[in-house]
Amino acid sequence: MITLAHISDIHLSPMPDVGWRDLLGKRLTGYLNWRLKRHGELNSETLAGLVAHMQAQNADFTAVTGDLVNLAMKFEVERAGEWLSALGPTDKVAVCPGNHDAYVPGALESAQDIWGDYMRGETLDDQVFPFVRRVGELAIISCSSAVPTRPFLAIGRFDEKQAERLGRILKVMGEAGYFRTVLIHHPPNAELQHPSFGLKGHKLFRQIIAEHGAELVLHGHTHRSSIHSIPGQGKEVPVVGVAAASAAQGGTLDDPARYNLFRIERAGEGWTCTMREYGFQRLGTDIVMRLQMRIC
Repeated sequence: MITLAHISDIHLSPMPDVGWRDLLGKRLTGYLNWRLKRHGELNSETLAGLVAHMQAQNADFTAVTGDLVNLAMKFEVERAGEWLSALGPTDKVAVCPGNHDAYVPGALESAQDIWGDYMRGETLDDQVFPFVRRVGELAIISCSSAVPTRPFLAIGRFDEKQAERLGRILKVMGEAGYFRTVLIHHPPNAELQHPSFGLKGHKLFRQIIAEHGAELVLHGHTHRSSIHSIPGQGKEVPVVGVAAASAAQGGTLDDPARYNLFRIERAGEGWTCTMREYGFQRLGTDIVMRLQMRIC
């Protein structure tokens, strides 16, 4: 049996002190949104409690599906690197980036430099994404939908070149008998698309999954718990989203902070995977198991 933890949308706080010169372009609108809305909805105390509970599960591997920072300033990216070090060693944690990690041009490249092996793995060529991490019979395949965008947009992008590489990886890992778990920040399902914050290339992503198969897709971005599916090779591929890890109780925008824990076991020629969702309720102060279900 292998256990896989999934956490997303960290949005580390508090926001560092910034000057107006630091807030040119999109960062200005992002800063105002944080000060007017988000600073009361996302907080470090909630995140610390959730992470401590998750770490007590001693999962074999932890997948972080993006948005570790808010405005992608260097101070934030460096602090996120320290947070990752506390979360676990590089051989047990992998990050796929979110739109906030690529908030402005050059931000994602800076994060790649500072986060290092947390955002690296086996690749087909000199392109960073998708990369693969293998843990026993589990293959974690990390894609990137993170691109800088104009103010008031939080869209992601999945292009044909990355799709071609993902297809080849899925084929190789499938033929080798791995449980293939694909990470992407933006949700790929049609039900969760929106012109201002959806995934450009979501149809292409689903086509690749349908053609080559996968066992599980994990995403963040919506700040809500969700379960959808994509048609695969003779079976539905579960697509699971998780609430923001720093979302405070009583917030009006998001589900309270949660993480998911997957128990993956070989069953003859196939697999079984049971998901448990842990997190805060709307009321009460305890972290509880909110859901348990077999997803494959």
